[in-house]
Amino acid sequence: MTAPRTSATALISLLTDAGSFRSWDVAPIDVTPDETYRAELARARERSGVDESVLTGEGRIRGRRVAIVACEFGFLGGSIGLAAAERLVLAIERATLEGLPILAGPASGGTRMQEGTLAFLSMVKISAAVSRHKAAGLPYLVYLRHPTTGGVFASWGSLGNVTIAEPNALIGFLGPRVYEAIYGEAFPEGVQTSENLYRNGLIDGIASPAQLPELVARVLTVLDRSTSASVPEPERWDGVDGDTWDSVLLSRRIDRPGIRALLHHGARHVVPLNGTGQGERDLGLVLALAKFGSRSCVVMGQDRQAQRARTPLGPAALREARRGMRLATDLRLPLVTAIDTPGAALSTEAEEGGLAGEIARCLAELVMHPGQTISVILGEGTGGGALALLPADRTLAGRHAWLSPLPPEGASAIVHRDITHAPQMAAAQGIGAAALLADGIVDWVVPELPDAADEPAEFCARVSATLEYFLAELHEQSPGPRLDARLTRYRRLGLS
Repeated sequence: MTAPRTSATALISLLTDAGSFRSWDVAPIDVTPDETYRAELARARERSGVDESVLTGEGRIRGRRVAIVACEFGFLGGSIGLAAAERLVLAIERATLEGLPILAGPASGGTRMQEGTLAFLSMVKISAAVSRHKAAGLPYLVYLRHPTTGGVFASWGSLGNVTIAEPNALIGFLGPRVYEAIYGEAFPEGVQTSENLYRNGLIDGIASPAQLPELVARVLTVLDRSTSASVPEPERWDGVDGDTWDSVLLSRRIDRPGIRALLHHGARHVVPLNGTGQGERDLGLVLALAKFGSRSCVVMGQDRQAQRARTPLGPAALREARRGMRLATDLRLPLVTAIDTPGAALSTEAEEGGLAGEIARCLAELVMHPGQTISVILGEGTGGGALALLPADRTLAGRHAWLSPLPPEGASAIVHRDITHAPQMAAAQGIGAAALLADGIVDWVVPELPDAADEPAEFCARVSATLEYFLAELHEQSPGPRLDARLTRYRRLGLS
């Protein structure tokens, strides 16, 4: 069952606050001397009630100014010719100049065949305009409507910072009618659907047109970087050390709060994201936009429970993490990473999927990331999977969190050829929060009173307050000296 079609005018009316929409459109440019095509355009205008396949303008969504570009499928299947492309580019350029976020609502069969290759090449200039808009640090949000195919999907329909789709919408590169004409058989059912795209990590979510205004408002609230609030210093750990092995065991409690609990109890205005955007999704990694107190950020964290219950942390999770890094750069938001993993996958699939290379790329990209970064070790921090999300300007740890190249049992097996020496290895290797603080690996230890699993909401609130404090501190630092300090920190580890 496919989605009912919502016209561009109906979508704009549904999205924008009453009376707030102002059209930016002027008469379309004249693109053809062909009388047959001119007659076709005239019929399309009469039938659809609009003058081209794209409508543009600005309105307010829950009070926030937003530029809107939307296809009208009723006008020659929402196809993009030279006039529609020029209208789109002018609107995108104006939004960039005025510093407005853009919400794009494509619903199109792709390039207008009556205009051929010139129209086809228009996708380049549309993509260039979108890229310049994003390079200015301005949000570009996409709402894929039924149907979206062809060059539109393969250009400005797939460039969103956040991409949502209509339920049951037909979305795909090669339209099913074209596929059948070329190959003589129907395209497989269930592939070119919103739901399948979500399952495969290609879009961030599915929402009906009625749900869209609230969702867009939430995204823009999180992306609002303006703040003047001062942040008090968070609660300090009392410095009383304990047995490291006890911390290891406590970190493995099934009810210990992880990244999802932190977002639930400690963050505001959370917008979950999904997948790499390139056809992969790993449930072991959570990616979201969120606010901790008054501070907006991109959050990516390892979900220890999902890893244990389903699959270990694989290379797709780290590719999703790298999407988070790019998103933080594009949106000029701080990046928060949460470490909580019993270890990365040990499998044929992980090896063939390039796990080691993904760890290396995460390390290299994080340590050189241009924005503000904070990592927090929430619980278990085992091996390369943990290390991949560690490099940051500031690193926090829960009182019973730890970081080690192998679980203590693995270290014991290497050194003692048994696992019974795991408690001694945990102490000797300096993996606990107190040792990490003393060695300069961690900057702040978040108290657990006495164990996060016994006070999940309170612990998450303390982590949130600590994140807000350090996000505020980093906001005041100049980018160049901040990056230099980060590099110096890791260059000097273990030398002083």
